[in-house]
Amino acid sequence: MKQPLGVILAGGQATRMGGGDKGLLTLGGKTLLSHVIERLSPQVAELALNANGDAARFDGLNLPVLPDSIDGFVGPLAGVLAGMDWAAARGADTIVTAAADTPFFPGDLVPRLLLASEGMTHPLVLAATPDATRGTARHPTFGLWPVALRDDLRAALQGGLRKVVMWTQQHQGREALFPHEAAFFNVNTPEDLEIAKGML
Repeated sequence: MKQPLGVILAGGQATRMGGGDKGLLTLGGKTLLSHVIERLSPQVAELALNANGDAARFDGLNLPVLPDSIDGFVGPLAGVLAGMDWAAARGADTIVTAAADTPFFPGDLVPRLLLASEGMTHPLVLAATPDATRGTARHPTFGLWPVALRDDLRAALQGGLRKVVMWTQQHQGREALFPHEAAFFNVNTPEDLEIAKGML
């Protein structure tokens, strides 16, 4: 399989942070987005950013900025679809997504997702971590997605589907288990940002 393209999902509204771009918050002298770019870019063939609104605010990143093609902030699947369409135009088979507010995700994200997808006609894998109450916790903004299913995803979104796991289950999606519970710690609130400074 060809190396996937990478898409950083930054299309949300960051309501718990008071709005704005969580990815542009500073952690250790760099933006959260810079931390994510540094972790993801060595693992993928090319990188793009899914974000809505004025793309000029990301000019310094030198990345293509992909807005949602489905209106109304319908959630991360709209960003996945934007990434799939971009990847299809570049002749890629798969994309890997990562959230813009998760600065410490594993450096082996892509290899583990690819390993879990072996034998699948349409490689579709979500990252997961151990969870004391549920067994495993899925992280739906971190996944491997097949470009071949983009029209199916578009139809599902237009039909009102919003939940990532509902769509992945329709296509026999798998999980890739990462051993550390905090592997996908994300910054949702000002308190989380303080915790992240301690983790750094």
